[in-house]
Amino acid sequence: MANPMDPRLGGAPVLGRGRAGLDVAAYDEGLRAYMLGVYNYMISGVLLTGMVAIAMAYTGAVSLLFNPATGGASLLGWVVMLSPLAFVFMLGFRWQSMSEGAMKATFFAFSAIMGASLSSIFLVYTGASIATTFFATAAAFAGLSLYGYTTKRDLSGLGTFLIMGLVGLLVAMLLNLFLQSGTVAFVVSIVGVLLFAALTAYDTQRIKTMYDMVAGSDMAGKTAIMGALSLYLNFINMFSFLLQFLGQRE
Repeated sequence: MANPMDPRLGGAPVLGRGRAGLDVAAYDEGLRAYMLGVYNYMISGVLLTGMVAIAMAYTGAVSLLFNPATGGASLLGWVVMLSPLAFVFMLGFRWQSMSEGAMKATFFAFSAIMGASLSSIFLVYTGASIATTFFATAAAFAGLSLYGYTTKRDLSGLGTFLIMGLVGLLVAMLLNLFLQSGTVAFVVSIVGVLLFAALTAYDTQRIKTMYDMVAGSDMAGKTAIMGALSLYLNFINMFSFLLQFLGQRE
């Protein structure tokens, strides 16, 4: 549907009306509340992941999942590492039929299991370098998301390119499981950081635009959770790839 206030269309705006057919003031207030909800979910999820990872590392529970000597995963460790995929697929395919409460519970359960999965980084890297990388990621994420929110440039054209990049990145990572090449791993890390940096700006603009379609509807709360999931995944992946550059090994 045409957007009468979108400057990219070159049409004259409908004065006094927002893009969702609301008063401009009401539209802006609703958009701010919607985006604040997205960021609140996303930040809460990241903090929960961090708290679970730290708790498992410093209580020694991580040894139930990963062998501290070899870094190899136990059977339970493999289950924990693969479980986040199940949560993502469930939210991705069933979110429209799930209640908002069920989606919240699933999102936070996913964040907790991700924390258990990521606890293995404390067996490999020093706590100080993990903290440094986390704050570097947070600063980069904030800047990129702010750009995506405020830019007038249409980033939607990046969608196909970014999806192709994700597929290529996944294929390269799978191949390197067999090749065990340090050079390939280094290139994958660089591409991973750049790819998820671009996705952060792209997804922020996409989530902001999505508000036009759900404003005032029962779907707004559910799409906010899905938006938070996208940004959460961008943050965690950017952090993981950056850690390979900035992390100091034990």
